[in-house]
Amino acid sequence: MSQQANIVAYDGAATPAVHTLVPIKNWSEKGKTFALWREQVSTLPVYAQVSCLTKSERIPSGVHKVSLRVEVPVMESVSGQNAAGYTAAPKVAYVLTMEVTAFLHERSTIAEHKLVRQLATNILGSIATSVAPVTTGVSPELFDQLVTAG
Repeated sequence: MSQQANIVAYDGAATPAVHTLVPIKNWSEKGKTFALWREQVSTLPVYAQVSCLTKSERIPSGVHKVSLRVEVPVMESVSGQNAAGYTAAPKVAYVLTMEVTAFLHERSTIAEHKLVRQLATNILGSIATSVAPVTTGVSPELFDQLVTAG
């Protein structure tokens, strides 16, 4: 099983910023395996950090269901103070979430998994040219090899 290592990714801002998500924990419950990563920005509370969660399970039909979920909390804007001079700490206003789930038949191969993952990746990124699929990291290991960090 893969070691749970940092995830480094750029966002889609006008000036892209790099986000480094560090391993927090991995666990199993009720036949499902989970792994969690989270940013460690010192100026934000833990609940306001970007996070990534992977989940892997084999459903009763024998199909492997694997998911990768990214959550980006958006903080409120705090402006000014009240009459007593108190300025409230900002809170999370809402959380943007994207989850990608694959259902991979037990008879399917790693090559077939890579094919469908790369096709979906290229469609999500509007890639209309031939690109070599990435073969290492959290997403390829989860979706291609059915391996989640542990």
